[in-house]
Amino acid sequence: MQYLREARFPFLKECSRIAEKNDIAVDRLTSSPEYEGARKRGTERVLDAIRNSEVSYVPLTGSDYDRLMEIVSYPYARMLVSAINDRFLTRRYALAESARMNRLLGEETRETVTAVSKELGVSTTNAGGELRMHFTDFIRFSVRIKSPEWKLVNTEIHNGFVTLPKERFYRVLQNALQDRLEEELPLDIPNELKETLKKDTEHVRVVLAEMKSKYNPATGGDIKMELFPPCMRFMLGGAQNGVNLPHSGRFALVSFLHSLGMDSERILTLFSQSPDFDASKSSYQIRHITGELGGAEYTPPECSTMKSYGICFEPDALCNSGKMKHPLSYYRIKTLPPQEKRPPTK
Repeated sequence: MQYLREARFPFLKECSRIAEKNDIAVDRLTSSPEYEGARKRGTERVLDAIRNSEVSYVPLTGSDYDRLMEIVSYPYARMLVSAINDRFLTRRYALAESARMNRLLGEETRETVTAVSKELGVSTTNAGGELRMHFTDFIRFSVRIKSPEWKLVNTEIHNGFVTLPKERFYRVLQNALQDRLEEELPLDIPNELKETLKKDTEHVRVVLAEMKSKYNPATGGDIKMELFPPCMRFMLGGAQNGVNLPHSGRFALVSFLHSLGMDSERILTLFSQSPDFDASKSSYQIRHITGELGGAEYTPPECSTMKSYGICFEPDALCNSGKMKHPLSYYRIKTLPPQEKRPPTK
């Protein structure tokens, strides 16, 4: 039995060599009946990304041929995503493949984790039974994670290498794979190949359109997001672009939107553009903060608290006036008629 590691991690360079060894050219992969299973699984990878934000795992206990089909389903999925060329789908697919890798790494040996790290350009050592990565790679791939525990000053460093718990180590590798896929895709797909892929791309387009229609991000009402304080604009933009907001940031943003009169469904739609959007989980968190679950209705923290949590982003002149104490005050001032726009007195 062979190909197990490659089937679990089909982005490894060895997978290309396996495809070449088995004479699997693009035309055979996309049209030969012999590879119908690979095309079906490749389409499933993309649909999993849309529906679940993570590519499902299939048991790989069968034949070498089954593992080979799993390997080549990956380039087929990449071709589908590229042929559709939708930015949201590309980012969601990148997240879904990297989330799958994260989960599988927890079942792997240090040797495999090291091999995956090397493939993703992350310098790794295995010292004293602990996996470590170079601090520059840690910074490069964790910069969008805003939780305080992810700051370099809160990590243990030896000779330039950061020691991390396994879960955080795998999360950094997840970000590395996600970034790589977003940089690589879309591929340049010739028109004749797009025609060959049309049946599967049309299926994916329908499911993607249904998902987007269900969570239309239009807010309606009189809420003017361009007048939000910088911190809320920054976090809302991050949530819609795949940034993993810290709990304090999610709480502040949801409670702020709720205080402006936005209902839970409309708040949910604003988060729905994030590639890792999970409707059930997000809905539960939002309803808890807005008081629909448990009865306690929360308001956003004051500016001083936002600063202490490290979620005061890009303050502007109004923020720095010395008299701005609360994000809601900022919004109310911005919505006043011009002659009334004065910061509150101390």
